[in-house]
Amino acid sequence: MRMFLLFCVLCLMTSTGYSQDPGPRGPPGPRGVPGMPGPPGFAGPSGRTGAPGLPGALGRPGPAIFCGRDLSDSISRDLGTLKNSHAKLELAINYDFVRRVGQKYFVSYKERDSFSRAVEFCSQRNLELALPQNEEENNILTQFFGDDYKTAWINVNNNKAEGNFEADMKKRPLTFTKWGEEQPDRSIQDTGCTMLSENGVWRVTPDCFLNAYIICQM
Repeated sequence: MRMFLLFCVLCLMTSTGYSQDPGPRGPPGPRGVPGMPGPPGFAGPSGRTGAPGLPGALGRPGPAIFCGRDLSDSISRDLGTLKNSHAKLELAINYDFVRRVGQKYFVSYKERDSFSRAVEFCSQRNLELALPQNEEENNILTQFFGDDYKTAWINVNNNKAEGNFEADMKKRPLTFTKWGEEQPDRSIQDTGCTMLSENGVWRVTPDCFLNAYIICQM
């Protein structure tokens, strides 16, 4: 009986076209909904160090440091210097001759007189007789000379008791000199006074009564 049924099924499959071989693949079905992300994996090994980048932009200047002094002290000192400079300028513009070198002003009314009168003239105005401290200042004073008179007194003299020409009238050591040939003349036994000539050199004369330009400094 079973053999008969199996024979009948095979005959039926043959007659209807069914075969035991797989049929062709059907079209893909619709994509399903993505599942939940899995847990993070372990970190991989570090990569190689990259090349240095380009330099960044310059930063703004940091606060100034004044060796052991407070910034306010420095500002106060600078303001004091500025006020002093303005005060000097206000005084200087009252003169006929004015030259500025750094923080120093050379001033004059273009008067000529003896050495002692020159010292007195400047002192009465709380100034000092001019004394160049460097080559620039020395050259500036020669701009004062006109066509006729070409000498000016400077703040160096020699009293016999003091003995040399190495200090100014207040006995401060000279830091700059421009002595001419065979100057200073140490053969002068009495008081000698120093003149600046048109070529910028210094020379000593025993004739302190001579008239030379009076130039003060502030």
